[in-house]
Amino acid sequence: MTRINPNQPRFSGLARLSRAAIAFAAAVLIAGCGTSKVETDPTIGWTAERLYQDARAEISAGNWNEARTRLEAVEARYPFGGYAQQSLIDQAYVNWKDDEPEQALAAIDRFQQQYPNHPGTDYMLYLKGLITFTPPSASFTNITRQNPSERDPKGLRESYDSFNELINRYPDSRYTADAKKRVTWLVNTIAENEVLVAQYYYERGAYVAAVNRAQTVITDFQGVPASEKALYLMYLSYDKLQLDDLRDDAKRVLDQNYPNSKYYQQGLSEPGGSLWNPINWF
Repeated sequence: MTRINPNQPRFSGLARLSRAAIAFAAAVLIAGCGTSKVETDPTIGWTAERLYQDARAEISAGNWNEARTRLEAVEARYPFGGYAQQSLIDQAYVNWKDDEPEQALAAIDRFQQQYPNHPGTDYMLYLKGLITFTPPSASFTNITRQNPSERDPKGLRESYDSFNELINRYPDSRYTADAKKRVTWLVNTIAENEVLVAQYYYERGAYVAAVNRAQTVITDFQGVPASEKALYLMYLSYDKLQLDDLRDDAKRVLDQNYPNSKYYQQGLSEPGGSLWNPINWF
């Protein structure tokens, strides 16, 4: 009979096997670490000029992601100097082209804060106006024929403010002539938005609110095409409120400025939708 030594550790064979397995795994791991490739940034050590020129090449090819990466590297690695300033301008453009308006506006804001007197400020104001003038959500309005004034007017007003600042601060800028055309469109469209709001109130019986919004068009946007409908809404609203004198005054102004107004015949509806679409005009 085999005698068991009471001083011999139990399961010693299993322990030796476990230690051997651990040692083998460690060896495999070390070998793997020695042969794996560590990815490195190929642009490490590049000068600001080389990074920027590479970014420009990517922009020319329409490779927005690659261009953005190079431009952000310029700004991060070389924050002082001309290339950093130009990289912000190009970041705004690249993000706009890549349908990233929030990032584009963020780049413009950083640029305006850091370089308020930069010669490229006129372009940045123009670009800021463009970004809010035709946001991505408006890209299909040339197909749907949706009236752009039905959009949230916040972006339209931001665009108007940017173009107006450009016109006032840089009257001789190469971008000013186009900005003036867009401001004309924006004034009409914002006025149309006010009329739509006035009509909304009228159709829900809020006649005082309808009068107030329609009157805004008359006082703040004189001479715009939307004034005709605004006056007609005032005429209708005063009639509903039984304010005969004010109703007659609104009708008198409407008839003087728009003899035989179409709204007497067609009412408030707009057959065929609106052709006031920035994508079609610009």
